[in-house]
Amino acid sequence: MKHFFLIAVFIIFGVFVVGNFQNSTTAAGNLPTQPNISIESHNTKNKQPVLIELFTSEDCPTCPPADRNLTFLDKEQPFAEADIIALSLHVDYRNALGSSDEFSSPIFSRRQDIYRQIFRNSSIYTPQMIVDGQTQFAGTDLAKAQKAIIESAKKEKGKIELSTVTDAKGNITLKAKISDLPKHEVSTVFLAVAEDNLASNRSENPAAKRVYTSVVRELKSLGFLTAEQKSFEAETFLQFQPNWKMENLKFVVFVQENGNRKVLGIGKLILPK
Repeated sequence: MKHFFLIAVFIIFGVFVVGNFQNSTTAAGNLPTQPNISIESHNTKNKQPVLIELFTSEDCPTCPPADRNLTFLDKEQPFAEADIIALSLHVDYRNALGSSDEFSSPIFSRRQDIYRQIFRNSSIYTPQMIVDGQTQFAGTDLAKAQKAIIESAKKEKGKIELSTVTDAKGNITLKAKISDLPKHEVSTVFLAVAEDNLASNRSENPAAKRVYTSVVRELKSLGFLTAEQKSFEAETFLQFQPNWKMENLKFVVFVQENGNRKVLGIGKLILPK
């Protein structure tokens, strides 16, 4: 009965449309300057974090339903066993087919091509959804997303604790503490800075604008782990671009094997509103 209920939920929300969100006037330079404030990381009890990556593009005609699926999974969290952490990566190889996607980056295209090699695909495509670096399918297929997320939630992962420290000048340092990693190969610790409620500027008609969830603004490495390391700690100074809205940002740290791209642990932190 549980699975029939989930299928019914997907049918209802399959046409989920993201509404327009009210813009905030808060700028990065106006961040409160309280020193040494630590913010506890996102943590959902009794749920296993699962990472979903969606490779998408504004120049992809079949991507809007997949973008809405990612928003639904991220906002509604429909599975009792999974804490879904979503990332939307806009690729740049479709830019040549039309006007440039303002959220795209060649870094995301290269990341998708690495997955292509791992999955032995003949080519890369959009919209492609990947769960915990191990399962791929078209981002429009919610049934496959359901199956992959539930299966991934059963697998052991390490613990990631995130916190921030803000100095008197308003500079923010992110601290990551990783522990209890399962058996693994040589791995990389990644930091993704993602932004919610990003609206496309492609159309002058507000009703025609797309609104995106968890758009990756920056993706970088925080360090590497040998096969023997079960724990890791790192600090990084956070730099923000003027066009990023602080109140919509989230910080996702995840550990991923270099060989088969398996995700070993995920943590998320959201700055206080």
